[in-house]
Amino acid sequence: MQLAALATVKNRIVLGRPLPFNVRSADHTLLLARGHRLESAEQLQALVARGALVDVAELLSAREQIRHAPRAQLAALWREHSAQVGQVMRQTDHPSFRAALDEAAAPMLQLVERDPDLAIFQVMREGANPDTDYGLGRSLHCAVTSLLVAQRLAWAPEDAARAFKVALTMNLSMLELQGQLARQRTPPTPEQRSDLRTHPMRSVIMLEMAGVNDADWLHAVLHHHECDDGSGYPSGATTSTIGDLAALARRADLYTAKLASRSTRDALHADLAGRQMFMQDPGHPMTAALVREFGIYPPGCHVRLVSGEVGIVVARGPTITTPIVACLTNPRGAPLPAPLRVDTSDRKHAVEAVVGEGSVNVRPSLETLLALG
Repeated sequence: MQLAALATVKNRIVLGRPLPFNVRSADHTLLLARGHRLESAEQLQALVARGALVDVAELLSAREQIRHAPRAQLAALWREHSAQVGQVMRQTDHPSFRAALDEAAAPMLQLVERDPDLAIFQVMREGANPDTDYGLGRSLHCAVTSLLVAQRLAWAPEDAARAFKVALTMNLSMLELQGQLARQRTPPTPEQRSDLRTHPMRSVIMLEMAGVNDADWLHAVLHHHECDDGSGYPSGATTSTIGDLAALARRADLYTAKLASRSTRDALHADLAGRQMFMQDPGHPMTAALVREFGIYPPGCHVRLVSGEVGIVVARGPTITTPIVACLTNPRGAPLPAPLRVDTSDRKHAVEAVVGEGSVNVRPSLETLLALG
C-alpha cells in the first residue's frame, strides 16, 4: 500500500460531503472510512496536523476505478456506491442534498453502463432490511431498472440519468412505510392508505425543499402512479399528460414489486414476472423493452438444468434461452466444492425452469460468481 500525506490532497475533501477515500494514521490504522463526513475545517485541520495518510490507489476517481476494475471487484464498488446513495437519501434536509445526490448517483450510472448484467443481478437479489432499508432497496432497484430500459430505448444520456433519479426519489416520502407494509400481514390502515395516496405530492415537496428544481423530474415524481387510461392517482392523468419519465418509472415500479417478497407473498420468479408484465401491458414499447432487457432468465435468478443441476445465472448469453450459469449443485442436489460455469447452449445443460432461491443452500460470494461471468 503506497501512502500519501492527507495534506497533499485535502483540496479533494468537501466539508459536509462523503470522504472520497479512507483516512489513516501514521501507523496505517484506519481513522475515518470512505464515506464519512467532515463537517468543519477544524476537524480537517486536526487530521492534517496529526500526519494523517491516504492510500494512493484510492485517489483514483470513482469513474477511473469503475472503468479499470476487474469484473470481480465491481461487486465491492457496487456495495460502496449504493451505500453512499442510501446515505444521501436519508439526509434530504442536508443543505447540499441535490449536489450530494448527483455525486452519489454518478458512479451508479457508470456501474450500470460498465456491467448491465451485474446491475440486473442486483435488481434480482433479495435481502433488504425492514423499514427504511426496504424502501431504499426498492428505490434503487426501480432506478436501475428505469436506467436499463431507458438505455435500451436509446434515450439521450441526460434523459436516462434523469429517469434513474426520478425512480430513485419518487417514493422519498414513504420509504419507512414501504418497509412497514412489506412486513405487515394485515391490509393497510386508513392512515396508511392516505399516506400511500398522497406520497407523490409529499415527495415532490421534499425534493423542492431539498433544492431540486428540475421541472421534468418533479412532474414525473408527481405522476408516477398515473395510468395511461386515467385510472391512476393522484389526478387521474392520461397518456397525453403523464410524460415518458413517469410512465417508465411506473412500469419499473410494477416490475420490481413483482420481484420483491412481502410477509403475505413470495417474490415472483423472474420468468413469470416478465410474462405478467407483457400480458398486463401488451404492445407498449417500454414494457417490451423491459422484458427484452431482463429476459426470461436474468442474471441473479436460480435455475434448474435438464441435467438436474441447480445454479444461478451470472450473465446473459447469446440468446434469451441460453444464459451463462454457475452450477451450485450436482444432478443429485449435492453442493459442488465451487461454482462451475456451464454453457447452457449445450443441450445437456439447457435451462429447464426457474426455481426459487430457497431451492439451494449454497451461497457463494458475488465476487466468485462475477469471476465466472
